[in-house]
Amino acid sequence: MPILHRLKHGLVILVALVAASVASFAQNADEAFARLAADSYSDTSRAIELLVSTAHPNAALIVEALSDGRLLSGPGGVAVKTSSGAFVDARTGQPLAVAPEGLKAVRLNNAVRRAVQAALGGLGLLNPDPAKRTAAAEAVFKSRDAGLLPIVETAIGKETDPRALAALRQAQAAILIAKPDAQPLDRLAAIEVLHERGDQDALATLRALPGDATPVLKEAQAKAITAIEGRLKLWAVAQNLWYGLSLGSVLLLAAIGLAITFGVMGVINMAHGEMVMLGAYTTFVVQELIRNHAPWLFDWSLAIALPAAFIVAGAVGIAIERGVIRFLYGRPLETLLATWGISLILQQAVRTAFGPTNREVGAPSFMSGAFELGGLAITYNRLWIIVFAALVFAALLAILKLTPMGLQMRAVTQNRRMASAMGIRTGRIDALTFGLGSGVAGLAGVALSQIDNVSPNLGQSYIIDSFMVVVFGGVGNLWGTLVGAMTLGVANKLLEPYAGAVLGKIALLVCIILFIQKRPRGLFALKGRAVEA
Repeated sequence: MPILHRLKHGLVILVALVAASVASFAQNADEAFARLAADSYSDTSRAIELLVSTAHPNAALIVEALSDGRLLSGPGGVAVKTSSGAFVDARTGQPLAVAPEGLKAVRLNNAVRRAVQAALGGLGLLNPDPAKRTAAAEAVFKSRDAGLLPIVETAIGKETDPRALAALRQAQAAILIAKPDAQPLDRLAAIEVLHERGDQDALATLRALPGDATPVLKEAQAKAITAIEGRLKLWAVAQNLWYGLSLGSVLLLAAIGLAITFGVMGVINMAHGEMVMLGAYTTFVVQELIRNHAPWLFDWSLAIALPAAFIVAGAVGIAIERGVIRFLYGRPLETLLATWGISLILQQAVRTAFGPTNREVGAPSFMSGAFELGGLAITYNRLWIIVFAALVFAALLAILKLTPMGLQMRAVTQNRRMASAMGIRTGRIDALTFGLGSGVAGLAGVALSQIDNVSPNLGQSYIIDSFMVVVFGGVGNLWGTLVGAMTLGVANKLLEPYAGAVLGKIALLVCIILFIQKRPRGLFALKGRAVEA
């Protein structure tokens, strides 16, 4: 009997608790809909909090309708206008037979919009898609809305995806840090979670700890902030190294063709930047043709543009060499002036054909977006440019080392007279070399069109840096060009945070001048009788 009595007593208590919970839920729902009908900004914000915190079945429907301006309220109740023009009762979710009378759209201001965004994030915590739950948890983390804490805690109890669970715990920690009535132990655990996250957002959230926190919490906060700041400095250096490698790959693409022509022919080609520009405009033309005639091929536009840019720039280079430069060999100052004049002619021709304004070159889907690796933010377009630069470098090495043309180019570079005496047609090699160097510059233009403005002045931004790379690495040496490009790119990005972009370039130029005074032939000097003479 005592056992039965206790069971009966426990069942009565359980029923009472459930009834109280149902009553409280109904009371909160009544208050939420009454506030929505009041047409007051503060009442609307409070109504959103009540609907989300009590997990009302139609909370998502109501909040999304409010966000889109489709939530109507008035003395007759609250209704949602669907995209098809029908009406739904906001409380029950049931369709309404007739359009309600006297209802007006619920008004929004900035405060209500913020509440709506936070509510959408909270409602997304229960989405079936783990990626959407993770994104919603990130939104809650940034909003730190204390009203969403019950939903966050409920979602943590149900979560099975490790990434989404970590994001939910971080969102919970962000709320508890700033919540006035949070328990010290909960805040201490929140500090540890934010310490593990360790990014800039976690640092800002840690600093939101109220000033009246206990000494233990303040000490834990200070340790976490110090550790995160140290970690962020290391990641900042790593990020600058990545930017330096990215810049180095761009410089390598822009300079490697110049290294070939300068090394073999001794020609100071001031029109090399315009070869890069022609490659970029060839990419623009290819994409325009694809957009207008075969839009489904857009993701292949760069693959189509690469051979086209090589052919266009290479053909223009051969025409310049056969038409102008071959008459000026042995007179470097005159070749410099002649190619500078040619660069102006090419710029004006492109300006006349395409106009002076920048042209849009789109990125294929596989080159769009970015991803995070630890504390590094890596964009796909820069990553692909680094891969492309490595492939171009390997291809040029193969041409120079494994082909008859490469053998003849190296022979002419080392001793032009002896090569001519051995039956090598040096004039033909000069034309092919200039065409190859110009074609590679055209390939560089295809890559640069993804990260820079395509304009008639595109090549001018890289010509000086290209000469610096070639002279620093060693004239005509591809390995020297690679090392020079990467060294200058990394050094430039490491100096920028301390000296600024302009002063950093000036410092690099001074260092290169001093270096050339000690090693006039650069890092990797070519060897050969003619070269050493």
